[in-house]
Amino acid sequence: MKPLFALFLATTAILCAQERPLTALPYTSSLDPAFIDRGADPCVDFYQFSCGNWNKLNPIPPDQARWNVYAKLAQENLQFLWGVLEESAKPGAVRSAPQQKIGDFFSACMNEPAVEKAGAQPLAASLAAIGAMATLKDLPAVLARMHLEDGRSNALFGFGSSQDYANSAQVIAFASAGGLGLPDRDYYTKTDAKSEETRAKYVAHIARIFELLGDAPAAARAGAATVMQIETALATASLTQVDLRDPYKQFHKMPGAKLQALTPSFAWAPYWKALGVSANGIVNVTEPAFYTEVEKQLKTRPLAELKTYLRWHAAHNRAPYLSNAWMQEDFGFFAQHLRGVKAMAPRWKRCVRLVDEDLGEALGQVFVSKTFTPAVKEQTLTMVKQIEAAMDADLRQLPWMSEPTRKRAFEKLHAIVNKIGYPDTWRDYSALRIDPADFAGNIQRATQFESARQLAKIGKPVDRKEWQMTPPTVNAYYNAQTNDVNFPAGVLQPPLFDSKMDAAPNFGNTGGTIGHELTHAFDDEGRQFDAKGNLKDWWTRKDAEEFVKRAACISDQYSQYSVVDDIKINGKLTLGEDVADLGGMILAYAAWRSATAAEHLQSVAGFTPEQRFFIGFAQWACGDERPESKRANAITNPHSPEEYRINGVASNMPEFAKAFSCKAGQPMVRANACRVW
Repeated sequence: MKPLFALFLATTAILCAQERPLTALPYTSSLDPAFIDRGADPCVDFYQFSCGNWNKLNPIPPDQARWNVYAKLAQENLQFLWGVLEESAKPGAVRSAPQQKIGDFFSACMNEPAVEKAGAQPLAASLAAIGAMATLKDLPAVLARMHLEDGRSNALFGFGSSQDYANSAQVIAFASAGGLGLPDRDYYTKTDAKSEETRAKYVAHIARIFELLGDAPAAARAGAATVMQIETALATASLTQVDLRDPYKQFHKMPGAKLQALTPSFAWAPYWKALGVSANGIVNVTEPAFYTEVEKQLKTRPLAELKTYLRWHAAHNRAPYLSNAWMQEDFGFFAQHLRGVKAMAPRWKRCVRLVDEDLGEALGQVFVSKTFTPAVKEQTLTMVKQIEAAMDADLRQLPWMSEPTRKRAFEKLHAIVNKIGYPDTWRDYSALRIDPADFAGNIQRATQFESARQLAKIGKPVDRKEWQMTPPTVNAYYNAQTNDVNFPAGVLQPPLFDSKMDAAPNFGNTGGTIGHELTHAFDDEGRQFDAKGNLKDWWTRKDAEEFVKRAACISDQYSQYSVVDDIKINGKLTLGEDVADLGGMILAYAAWRSATAAEHLQSVAGFTPEQRFFIGFAQWACGDERPESKRANAITNPHSPEEYRINGVASNMPEFAKAFSCKAGQPMVRANACRVW
């Protein structure tokens, strides 16, 4: 629900016999000439030139859908955290309260014999509650329990808290679309052969889950067909990914009574009571048409079919945390078929990731204390300020923007808050009970703890100091409603931010990331929020039209790039990230030039400073992706594939063409270059 813009999608770690816990993070240079493909022409394919050898030397591991520089660093962070957690899991060790919680959680997760012995028992209470439903009056309490306790649950719909689009200082309730098992509504609506194959495999997967629950094969197949019918109806009534980029299409505040009138077959008061939420407040119903379909399903479906649907979602949500048969079935469809992943990650990696998901700031305290220095934080802040100054200078001379809009843009730029490394105040997990002998219970209690924490925000002022990512995360993001840029400690390490390297590749790499997140404040979605984070039109009509025209140049450019087979990038879906990629590099280049203006820069290893800037930029994106994953990301991922994030940007920058002496007409020199910021 939040317009939160991140640099890339997180990936899991590699599978190899040499994996072991790390006691310290390894050093990897942010620019390595060994990764350059000398046989490639940078003016024809700059990505291949910069990353060709990296991709040869780093094939996609069997437990990965994609593998790149970010994923490799994330894997090293996991290995380091593995060592931290193994030490924290020793019951005889002297442990702080956070160490005890993360250690006990990890210990319970790693106890595979206990997990196998439990089988599907952790599902019993949820299934019993569903089975006991006698009428629709029983649905609200059952659904509330699922939404509170099941980590992946959005059964029937989603409900939570978020900032009021019209008053960014306040948190209100949000009722959103949901109810799907497949990753996106387009999986249900696309008519191509591959989509039809995926739907058939999905129905077969649902049937196998029902068989694991004890259903006879015929009953399992019938149940799977029912689930598919309900989910298809909900998907058809849901907004597309492109529509979801328009915050106005998700802003429909109404009193609880109006939501009740929209769905008379669902009693909201007992649902809210079970969640511990006031029934008298305002709710933002993100997709009213979706709730019209929810009402239709509740009104026309027999109770038995609704119970079948809920049984599926209860099992689907818990399957990754149950015994091996359940995990393998879940992995086989969602990872192997949808993403092309060849092997499941070893248990230690899954457990480290779960600790980071459920106790991320407790784990983050240890990570930060051992890996993140005050010097790196200060260096990052200095670079952020330099790039903000470059945007200030850019805004002052922007020829297409009028003075009234320019004034508001300055207000927004100078109101941006920079959060670097980790939160000022660590989250308190003292109320969360972690049992070293109860993995499934820990998952349930941690989920309920976080659900309750989020719901408790409703009706309260926004905590602008809160983070949406954990400190070890190798990522960064901009949040339009809090108007802040966030750089976790995990992303501020070599080879992404390299304090041992000269300014050129650092500005090309981390500088580009900073500029990317900063530009999100002014992309097609971010520009619709003002300096305080309110959804408010602060543009003159002429300036808005000029922005749309310039942004369309980028959208049209990227829509011509092929993802896999005959699938091309959805330029309207990736527009915000593509605008941020280009704007970020323009800002980073200007900031680097300003920061080194008094220096006499020299060539290194045969590359000029300008060439090193652009190679540093390209080498953050070195990597590859399985065809199945590319197909899935073409539907759901707002980021373009890595090669186009490099070539698409470089081909629009005359500074790049000059650095590599590229000529007009070559592929990396666009005749009609795009530029927004």
